[in-house]
Amino acid sequence: MNQKAVIFLADGMADEPLEELGGKTPLEAVETPAMDSIARRGKSGTFLTLPEGLPTSSDVANMSVLGLYPEKNYPGRGPIEAVSQGIVLADDDIAFRCNLVYVSDDGVLRDYSAGHIDNETAAKLIAELQAQFGNDDITFYSGVSYRNLLVLHGKKFSDKINYFKPDSSQDTPVAELALTPADDSPEAKYTVEFLTQIGVLTAAFLAAHPLNAGKESPANCIWPWSPGHRPNLPQFGEYYSGRHGAIISAVDVVKGIGKCARMTVVEIPGATGFLDTNYAGKVSAALAALVDHDLVYIHVEAIDECSHLGDLKLKMQAIVDFDSQIVAPVLKALEGKPIRFAVLPDHPVPIKLRKHTRTPVPVAMCGPGIESDNIEQFSEQLAPTGKLGDLKGDELVKKLLDL
Repeated sequence: MNQKAVIFLADGMADEPLEELGGKTPLEAVETPAMDSIARRGKSGTFLTLPEGLPTSSDVANMSVLGLYPEKNYPGRGPIEAVSQGIVLADDDIAFRCNLVYVSDDGVLRDYSAGHIDNETAAKLIAELQAQFGNDDITFYSGVSYRNLLVLHGKKFSDKINYFKPDSSQDTPVAELALTPADDSPEAKYTVEFLTQIGVLTAAFLAAHPLNAGKESPANCIWPWSPGHRPNLPQFGEYYSGRHGAIISAVDVVKGIGKCARMTVVEIPGATGFLDTNYAGKVSAALAALVDHDLVYIHVEAIDECSHLGDLKLKMQAIVDFDSQIVAPVLKALEGKPIRFAVLPDHPVPIKLRKHTRTPVPVAMCGPGIESDNIEQFSEQLAPTGKLGDLKGDELVKKLLDL
């Protein structure tokens, strides 16, 4: 029989020691008995998920964890999310991730998520942007909350554009965050001019929109970033000796990676990408998927969002929720079964920085054939002392599936 495994992926959980927590990280400062049990029963180590030369974004990091080598295969975030939404990109289409953001009256990017705008309001705004500005050159697509898409059509456009990641650019003047051409082509120059003009027009439209009236963080600007053409990622089954993988997530970027890699993507009603997500639904779906899949990848977004907010209390609560409402019930339901488990973040988001860093993340795994290295707690400071070593590439998945 094939070795089966579950990966618990806590987006943005890794952090740095904080003085106000007595030199502990948020992960180390809260009670996480389920994650600690994985570390205690198995081995700990680190994983380099954000290689140099690539964006410090979750698409790169989750591709790395799944062993899909973003160094060779990264297509940009926009096209990954387009695949998730079932948007068929033509050969000359370029998909951009398009955040709804809040820019203050003094021209500063204050909130990459427009106050974590609700799905209904975001969908209405995107639909009206499409009605007002959509044409043969540009199409707007709504996603989840602030996470939307913009697709440019035609050979006159280029994806060779320098951009700033919005959740890494908060509290920075927009004038310092302009799109620029990444090469000398007329297409890149035209794309920047086109999107800059669209940005001005849509900002005026959104600022006057009644759905933004009275909001503390109104969705008053669009933010196009991470463009690319139709993706061509390695197929999970072909790459991992015919094994079958399943993805469980609320967000299009992770679901899109799964679809691109021909993994099964399980849709969870009520999965929001925040603290109010449907944890129980994710657990049930994971257990069901494990019946006919070899690897189940359970991704939870909330910790990352709390980290970008810079809210230490919320981040610690999100970590506790992940441990108690995802990891613990899955471990309990599969107790005594010949399953391997791994837990890790996809990247750090230090609460003081509110943005991703390239520091390798802690990882722990346990299960049949994995001996204990006597690490008692899952943590950023203890994991590097474990016997799992410094993982990269496809090493994690291959170890879990015994390939």
